[in-house]
Amino acid sequence: MRGAIRIDENRCKGCELCTAVCPKQVIQMADYFTPRGYQPAVYADPLQLCTGCLLCATICPDAAITVYRQARVKAPVPA
Repeated sequence: MRGAIRIDENRCKGCELCTAVCPKQVIQMADYFTPRGYQPAVYADPLQLCTGCLLCATICPDAAITVYRQARVKAPVPA
C-alpha cells in the first residue's frame, strides 16, 4: 500500500509527536517558522516510503495531518 500525507501548517504547533511515531521517518521539522511562531512538521518522502499507516494523523493533537492511501489494484482473473 502506498500513502502520502498533507500537513496543514496553519494547524501544526510543532509538537514533534508525528516525527516520533512515523515508522518510515518521512516527517521532519521544518527549518522555518510559521507566522504564528511555530516550527511545523513537513512531509519529506522523495522515495515514496509512506504506507499511509495513519499513526501520524492519529497522534496529532491538532488534527493537522490528512492521510491519503492508494490501494494496489489486482488484475482481474480470467474466466
